[in-house]
Amino acid sequence: MDNYLDGLNESQRKAAECIEGPMMVIAGAGSGKTRVLTYRIAHMVKLGVDPFNILALTFTNKAAREMNERIQKIVGDSDSRNLTMGTFHSVFARILRYNAERIGYPSNFTIYDTQDSKSVIKDIVKEFNLDDKAYKPGMVLGRISAAKNNLISAEAYATNEEILLEDKQSRRPELSRIYTAYVNRCQRAGAMDFDDLLFQTNVLLRDFPDVLQYYQHKFRYILVDEYQDTNYAQYLIVKKLAAAYENICVVGDDAQSIYSFRGANIQNILNFKKDYPDFKLFKLEQNYRSTKSIVEAANSVIARNKDQIKKEVWTENELGKPIVILRTLTDNEEGKVIANRIFDLKQTGEYTYKDFAILYRTNKQSRSFEEALRKLNMPYKIYGGLSFYQRKEIKDLLAYFRLTANPHDLEAFKRVINYPRRGIGKTTVENLIIASSSYNVTVWTILENMAQYPVNISAAAKAKLIDFVTMIKSFGAQLEQTPAYDLAHHIAKSSGILKELHSEKEKGPEEVERYQNVEELLSGIKAFAESIEEGEDQKTLSDFMLDVALLTDADQEKEEDKNKISLMTIHSSKGLEFPHVFLVGLEENLFPSQMSLNTRSELEEERRLFYVAVTRAEESCTISYAASRFAWGNLISSEPSRFISEINDDFIQHEHPYGEKVSSRSLSSKISEPTFQGGLNKRFSPAPKLRSLDSIKSGKTNSRVQEEHAALKVGYNVIHDRFGKGKVIEINGEGSDKKATIFFPKEGSKTILLRFAKLQILED
Repeated sequence: MDNYLDGLNESQRKAAECIEGPMMVIAGAGSGKTRVLTYRIAHMVKLGVDPFNILALTFTNKAAREMNERIQKIVGDSDSRNLTMGTFHSVFARILRYNAERIGYPSNFTIYDTQDSKSVIKDIVKEFNLDDKAYKPGMVLGRISAAKNNLISAEAYATNEEILLEDKQSRRPELSRIYTAYVNRCQRAGAMDFDDLLFQTNVLLRDFPDVLQYYQHKFRYILVDEYQDTNYAQYLIVKKLAAAYENICVVGDDAQSIYSFRGANIQNILNFKKDYPDFKLFKLEQNYRSTKSIVEAANSVIARNKDQIKKEVWTENELGKPIVILRTLTDNEEGKVIANRIFDLKQTGEYTYKDFAILYRTNKQSRSFEEALRKLNMPYKIYGGLSFYQRKEIKDLLAYFRLTANPHDLEAFKRVINYPRRGIGKTTVENLIIASSSYNVTVWTILENMAQYPVNISAAAKAKLIDFVTMIKSFGAQLEQTPAYDLAHHIAKSSGILKELHSEKEKGPEEVERYQNVEELLSGIKAFAESIEEGEDQKTLSDFMLDVALLTDADQEKEEDKNKISLMTIHSSKGLEFPHVFLVGLEENLFPSQMSLNTRSELEEERRLFYVAVTRAEESCTISYAASRFAWGNLISSEPSRFISEINDDFIQHEHPYGEKVSSRSLSSKISEPTFQGGLNKRFSPAPKLRSLDSIKSGKTNSRVQEEHAALKVGYNVIHDRFGKGKVIEINGEGSDKKATIFFPKEGSKTILLRFAKLQILED
């Protein structure tokens, strides 16, 4: 493929052809940044750069695989195989495997997922006799994660007066002690959590200059995708590795920086020029994904942010449909309306289910849409729900695999020591854990040396524990020699899991599914083992476990999930695109979130999140909001999000929920308008004049009634004797058939025939 660069536009080509020195590519939404990254790497190899010297860090392992496949078509299989590509966590987990013993970990260390980490914290809180409501595992883990992402060790945390004061003021003064205990337990169990993969890589590069020098010379060319989403730990790793040659290319879009809650720091991309003053800047501004209406609407909103690198995103695509703004009475009606619109579009025969996405700010919003889609028998997939590898039966078998590779893994031990049942009770396990803390050794060390470490357990339990140890050791002896699938099947069978699940199959469909899930896992291991390439060593069960531990949500999508309507948070939608996007729940205090309105930087991130959501759409984008929503069992009134009012009016169309177009004036109560909260708004006090439109009560002539009906206009405030105060948002019909649609804060929109209406116009 000698003409491989011909398919790039001028801006893309310039970026792909620049391979020396520091450079930053600012890539607007839908501008083809992945394409540029792919062709830039291929171009480097074509010009003679050794693939072994190239490091590419991507957002997901799936993205890395897709890029590698494209590169392979240009440079050939042998060269593409020698590239180092993957996520930060996957690339540096492998580096840590080679160097783990230098920092006090075994090379076969376990990678704890969130559930494992929470379990460790829960045990620590219980052991310290702390209030489990004040020290919830999720909250504590979040605090520890934030510290690690900012490279604050447990020792540094314990001596930082400012941090300790924060904890004291939040009435959680024991967080430092928990952090220290958590680190010690993980290290004793030979385990790292996800944050450790970055934290410990920094420790490795900091404390061992020979290791740093080795990788600086190995990775002479570094490419980082989604640079705006890097945290401090990631930033520092990249900066250290690039220091020797400064052949660093970062790609991203500050307008799509939306992960500060994970520690991402937008300043990393905004301050790139300070780290590398002689850097080259390339801007990819042509959007290939979306219509003009979508691009311009998104631009009009994000332009309000102050902290940004200026760019002019544009497209040659057709104008397309305006963005539709829908207002519904309740969140339940919102679900029904969106489901019906998807159903109608699907019925045209032009689209499949996978062409539709419903995006929301928080996971809890999915309920009304799930209910509505189920009633219409439309298949959907919730992203961020329970993944395949989080199912109980899968985690049980994976725990056996983990123990086989690392028998000191306490969380895996606790999970399966009595599954399937082997008569080892909870008291026995608790006594082992207490002894482990007392002797400052792992439970496995105690089990291997019971004479040396006496524990208060019965003789019967001791015999069963010895049998368990013998079984795990027999698995471990086969770990490096036996093919991954053969050993996995042997463990599933010898542990009793297959027999246990098979015996439960008669109980019902859920039990059948559990057995089938284990079959699917074993099939996946077989496929993994058979994916070996020429010259590559046989893949072991340890290799599979590392691969599974580093999977992202995007990597776990099954083939049968692909033709389904996608339901996900906006954060989960990053990097995806759909012909039709429904952006729901656009209400103040929901989106933007009430928790993100304290500072300008927080609000600007919410605005970037809105920008990301809108730019997922290719053909159409529908934005909806509800006038009222249930919260904690109470129906509360809502106002439309400020982001709706920030969209350029030229690119939006307000519609009634069931399809009729309305004028832009009929958007009910934009945020700048007065909020109705029952009774008369104070702006009309002290005593508003009332003009009756009640034809029945007054007995007026038809001509007089029609004259007063004609006086009623859109935007007028009125009072109805039943629904209270409201605002006229639309008027239709003529003469005796004239109708008014009125928004009442407590009742929602009502369409009323004026000749029977009991209305009074409020006059200033």
